[in-house]
Amino acid sequence: MKKLLFLLLLTTSVFAQNSVNNYKYVLVPKQFDGFKKADQYQTSSLIKFLFEKNNFVVFLDDESLPADLATDRCKALTANLINDSGIFRTKVQIELKDCFNKTIFTTEVGKNKLKEYKRAYHKAIRDAFKSIQQLNYKYYIPVANEKPIAANNSITSTKVAVNKVENTVKQAEVKVEEKVNEAVSGILYAQPKGYGFQLINDVPEVVFKLLKTKNPNIFIIKDKNGTFTKKQGNVWSAEFYENDKLVTKLYSVKF
Repeated sequence: MKKLLFLLLLTTSVFAQNSVNNYKYVLVPKQFDGFKKADQYQTSSLIKFLFEKNNFVVFLDDESLPADLATDRCKALTANLINDSGIFRTKVQIELKDCFNKTIFTTEVGKNKLKEYKRAYHKAIRDAFKSIQQLNYKYYIPVANEKPIAANNSITSTKVAVNKVENTVKQAEVKVEEKVNEAVSGILYAQPKGYGFQLINDVPEVVFKLLKTKNPNIFIIKDKNGTFTKKQGNVWSAEFYENDKLVTKLYSVKF
């Protein structure tokens, strides 16, 4: 019976993951049902941030959308905050719906008994997002007319040889990246803006505002008299003056 239950839960989890992976974007309402004003208690901002932290490309519903999404809303899931809170307990779930209003995925319940509303909602939302984290989301790009290739000994041997080379390269890249990461100050998350990007941390709070240049690997740090330059992979270098001294810091950035 326990094995059957485990298999059922595993199958449900894999199905949900595969379903969510079919969508390229997530739209987050600026104001959820049941709240008196836009982004009350920073619920929309936090949910957008947490989705971005889990590799989703996210837009608030009042932001400018990329061309493919503007012409086809079915490329996105819409996040809904199910708020079942009462006087003594905050209780929420995050629900993802497709363009036909069909529920694709619903998180576990996040709940607590904190008295201060903002803290209570933030903790409940973060708890609910543990279900999102378990999806390990990665957008699947379908290949047109994809057909399986018949296997034979020569193809298998070639694949094994290629895999060995790829693994060797990956191991070398990991070692180099580990050395670089030793000096990394932290992880930042990029949010697109008209002028370029703003980089936020886990709090979330804005750490840098980056102004675009003609080079996509170089940005100007607004109000910092410095530059933000790509070094390797996701690692970027921030160089700016602070108290008349040049400061250099490395950050891992998720765009």
